[in-house]
Amino acid sequence: MDRRTWLKWSAAFGVAVAGLMGNGAQAQDTIKIGEMNSYKNFAAFLEPYKKGWELAVEQVNASGGLLGKKLEIVSRDDNGQPGDAVRIAEELVTREKVSFLIGTFPSHVGLAVASFAKEKKVLFIAAEPLTDKIVWDQGNKYTFRLRASTYMQTAMLVPEAAKLKKKRWAIVYPNYEYGQSATAAFKKLMKEAQPDVEFVIEQAPPLGKIEAGAVADAIAAAKPDAIFSSLFGPDLAKFVREGQTRDLFKGVEVFNLLAGEPEYLDPLKDEAPVGWWVTGYPWYAINTPEHKAFADAYQKKFNDYPRLGSIVGYATVQSAAAVIKKAGSLDTEKLVAAMKGLTHSTPLGNITYRPQDHQSTMGAYVGKIGLKDGKGIMTDWYYADGAKFLPSDADVAKMRPAD
Repeated sequence: MDRRTWLKWSAAFGVAVAGLMGNGAQAQDTIKIGEMNSYKNFAAFLEPYKKGWELAVEQVNASGGLLGKKLEIVSRDDNGQPGDAVRIAEELVTREKVSFLIGTFPSHVGLAVASFAKEKKVLFIAAEPLTDKIVWDQGNKYTFRLRASTYMQTAMLVPEAAKLKKKRWAIVYPNYEYGQSATAAFKKLMKEAQPDVEFVIEQAPPLGKIEAGAVADAIAAAKPDAIFSSLFGPDLAKFVREGQTRDLFKGVEVFNLLAGEPEYLDPLKDEAPVGWWVTGYPWYAINTPEHKAFADAYQKKFNDYPRLGSIVGYATVQSAAAVIKKAGSLDTEKLVAAMKGLTHSTPLGNITYRPQDHQSTMGAYVGKIGLKDGKGIMTDWYYADGAKFLPSDADVAKMRPAD
């Protein structure tokens, strides 16, 4: 090797080493958290969700970061498939070296990542999956869940349903974990509240493949006094339209989980089913200081109003930041210990992750659907505190395996 070649090689090597050292220094200045979700599959909810967590990250870093470092979210699309989600979780943990995992939307995907978290001993904050199994039947030491569960939201509607003393109920639900859990919880809780209740028909179309006309006809033929539904998204919109065309809802009380969320209510426009009891998010009428600060910042950044997904994404990062601050460390076992009983503020007020089942006490808004200026809104609404709609410690002990 002549002197000129050696000098070129030496200079190139020096640049490479400097680059590697720079990358190492940069990595040391960043706390990386892995996030995965079904962005393409459930865009109506998850586009606002992503904006929510982006806002929260920006605010965390503007206030000085965490443990003297900047917070970075490494995000991936899991395609709504459990296998893809587990593969991505493995990549985030081993290749990206994230400190822990957050996210997921469909229940079956959340359960798959929870199983991965248990096996690999990594903290997982499940943002959105509503399945009760994730904190009860299949709960584990490393998994915690933010949103009010299927059971909790169903329990919030049951008191209003029981007041009506309707005897003959029809049930319609998407045939996967979430819909099955909602149906089981509703039947159990209604039987307890009103022993003479009858469930005269159940319709369980595949998620995203409802034949709404046939479902509406079948329900109408059963002549129910009331309907309990856990449909959402396009399935809900099709059911509303076909049911209204057939006058299915005239003289029939209807209760629907999630239908008051702007993600699913807004697309219905003037077809919004007035009078239905729902859980949802009346963002335009919530005047608490915490919510106003969040909504103002969100609208300023994105020039758009928040959806419930925005709240979930924002609060998920709030939980991540709060547990890092409480633990004072990125050690997994210290983070898991800090998650138990963790309390922090959110736009919906303070929440606590219960030590006994790792479920947060985040609540939901309960009310009726109304119509204003050609658009669906929530009326007669109130906030149902999640802590009041959870099973007792004794019941949790029976359902949940020991950590």
